[in-house]
Amino acid sequence: MKKTLNINIGNSIIHIEEDAYESLTAYLNEVKAHFSTSADDFEIVTDIENRIAEMFTEILARDQRQVVELADVQVIIAQMGSAKDFEMEDEDVVGDIPQAKEGVKKLYRDIDHAIIAGVCSGLAHYLHIDERWIRVFMLITIFLGGSGILAYLVMWIIIPRAVTRSEKMYMRGEAVNLQGFFRNFEEEMAANQLMKRSGGFIQEVVAAMERVIGLLGKTLVKVVAVIIIVFGSGLLLSLLVTLAVLLGVWDASPYEIFPLNIVSANYLTQIMMAFFITLAIPLIALILFSIRVAFNSKALNRTVSFGLLIVWLMGAMSSIFYVAKVVTEFKEEAEFSQVRSLTPYKVYDLRIDRTMLLSHDDSLRYDINPQKFADKVIITDERGPFTTPSRVGLMIEKSETGKVSITQNYSAHGKTFEKALENARGIQYGFSQQDSVLNFSPKLHLAKMTKWRDQRVVLVLRVPIGTKLNIKKNVSYSLDRYGSWSCDSFDDDGQDYRVWEMTDEGLKCRE
Repeated sequence: MKKTLNINIGNSIIHIEEDAYESLTAYLNEVKAHFSTSADDFEIVTDIENRIAEMFTEILARDQRQVVELADVQVIIAQMGSAKDFEMEDEDVVGDIPQAKEGVKKLYRDIDHAIIAGVCSGLAHYLHIDERWIRVFMLITIFLGGSGILAYLVMWIIIPRAVTRSEKMYMRGEAVNLQGFFRNFEEEMAANQLMKRSGGFIQEVVAAMERVIGLLGKTLVKVVAVIIIVFGSGLLLSLLVTLAVLLGVWDASPYEIFPLNIVSANYLTQIMMAFFITLAIPLIALILFSIRVAFNSKALNRTVSFGLLIVWLMGAMSSIFYVAKVVTEFKEEAEFSQVRSLTPYKVYDLRIDRTMLLSHDDSLRYDINPQKFADKVIITDERGPFTTPSRVGLMIEKSETGKVSITQNYSAHGKTFEKALENARGIQYGFSQQDSVLNFSPKLHLAKMTKWRDQRVVLVLRVPIGTKLNIKKNVSYSLDRYGSWSCDSFDDDGQDYRVWEMTDEGLKCRE
């Protein structure tokens, strides 16, 4: 039975027997003593310890053991060489640097001399070819169906990069022992010294530029953060004001404003709050993050962050739920028609009538009475961004019976067919005939508190062959489907109507 120890070498925990530990300690002390006169002895010794740790790991993995024995240490010392090996014969010495023997060469990516990923430099070391020829070959293969790009990407993935000093020595085929480490380190120091002598000014310029760019970058980030704070705060304040208005703080009536009149009054408040939370919390998080970036403040408490996330998820899920609920209100469609006979004339004038069709409820709501509005006409308001869509279309067809008539088709959507039919019946539309003048309302009206369910009115005017129609310009602008008729557009000739005539082939433009 032997005593074992746990040691930390090369940032690795190794289990080692006591006698093996004593031999390894003596060896490392000898190495440290030998390199103590070097300017960077600590870095050399550290690289050597890292290599010994790698060798210990390889031995334990190969033999499937957990403890390093004395024989293992003796094998590693034989491979690495001892400090006494530096006292060599003159033929093995070049200057003051011991000439290391050639070692095993392995394929690595040379990231120190890389243009992209170091694949070409690594291949150059492994094949002992100048790296420029490898790069030329790769460039040529790019034009051969792109095979070079694919090969480069594959090698980028499968070839490891040389990170440690021992891996870089394997890549160049140098012996990974004390002489190799010393020689490699001296060559690296010489190259760095040459770079300092030849490129010191350039390095200072580059370093100064990096500092300036870093400072400008930080300043730019802070400026952007302040801009986000200002605009984000304004947008958040707008959301708060909008929510207050919609909730009726200033006696607002959102139930008749599009698109709010799509939502049932039973859950209008809930859906407005859900949408506010869904939009406001990410905005608050962005503002807080920008404040942290701009003023180097502390991060938000994790509990508060988690609470905001939970609230946002609840708001987002509620929004999705209510949106799905509203969508179901458009599931079915219903339509009904009314046919009205018109007094026949050879020529009709088609005009747009903007006077309002008022119900008894409308009269009470607008406080309309004969004394206040005697001899006055109420004109409908024009369309605006929050006006309920008014879909009214007009089609003119040839009458097969020789009679003049107009068919009014009313349609709407609803959760069920019965509800859709009820919504269609709630449509109010104004059409009137005054002698040969046909007056069309430009929009349909919904009863108070009626929800918008894509209500539509399609008018079909049927006239006999030979009937002429003087169609006002505003008819084409106010009613759908008029634009599908082929006729020259209105110009600046001072005439605000066009003359059409019903023929056997359909409606034709005469002027």
